[in-house]
Formats: sequence, C-alpha cells, structure tokens
Amino acid sequence: MSDTSKQYDAVITRCRDLFEKKMKDYGSAWRILRLPSLTDQIFIKAQRIRSLQQNDVRKVDEGEVSEFVGIINYCIMALIQLEKGIVEQPDMALEEALSLYDEKVALTKQLMMDKNHDYGEAWRDMRVSSLTDLILQKLLRVKQIEDNKGKTLVSEGIDANYQDMINYAVFALIHLKAYS
Repeated sequence: MSDTSKQYDAVITRCRDLFEKKMKDYGSAWRILRLPSLTDQIFIKAQRIRSLQQNDVRKVDEGEVSEFVGIINYCIMALIQLEKGIVEQPDMALEEALSLYDEKVALTKQLMMDKNHDYGEAWRDMRVSSLTDLILQKLLRVKQIEDNKGKTLVSEGIDANYQDMINYAVFALIHLKAYS
C-alpha cells in the first residue's frame, strides 16, 4: 500500500497544482457555485469521459486525464462549499483555499487508506471504465440527495459520495499513469 500512497500523492500534486494556477488566474470565483452546480459540472466531466471511452472519434483534443483531474478538483470545491457555505462574491484568498484543499484531501486519502485496507486494493483489478461508471452512479446518488434537500434515511451523506468520487478518479489516474 505504500505504492498506492505515493501514487495517490503524486496524482493529488498534479491536481493541486492546477487548482492553484486557476486560483491565481480566476481567484475564488467558484465560491459562488451552489452544490447542484458543482455536481452538474462533475457530471458533465464524467459523461464526457464515458463518451471518450465508448466513441472511436474525438472532436476535442482533450482526453480522459484532464477530465478526471477536473472531477477531483470540483469534488474538493464541493467539500469546501459544504463546510463553508456558498457566497455571493468571491471571498477566499489563495492560502486559505489551498489549506482547505489540503485538509479535504487528507481526510479523503485517509478514507481511501482505510477502505484499501479492508478491500485489499481491489480497485487495482478494475477497469478505468468501471471507475467511470462508479463515479456516474455516485453523481446520480448525489443528485437524488440534493433533490431530497439533503435528507437520507439510511445512506451516507453528500460529503462521503464526493470523497468516493475523488478516490475513484485518483484510482483512474493511477491506472492511466497520469501522475508523473
């Protein structure tokens, strides 16, 4: 599992680097996004990945890797929004955003390590297409929870679903060797 931890960190470093650069370009404009808007952005990226996996012809020269990176970053933004709430104007400095990013990643990585221990790294035998489908399933669950105003009877909350999507996307990027 030490390889998994190192590979996970390398994938997150790539994602965090992009997040930081976009924060420098755009500031924290994402802070105005409501959770359903973030969920929809993630859904669009996951749907595009599925289309890329199913179609032979690509009309836009971006592959799965950038979309999985986007899923990770949007999920982290959603986790931050869950904690901090939505604002009317961008309100977060780069340092605070990166600190919250790191905090959400640390919690999500620990969840992955705990599940990996229990599941024996079963994800390593999964196909990237299956990880994509699991992300889409989680998105449909989140949409349903959002439609239910956040209420669940027996299911985990929205935050756990965002964390699972981050971990599935990291696994996909590890499979795609997109961490160097």
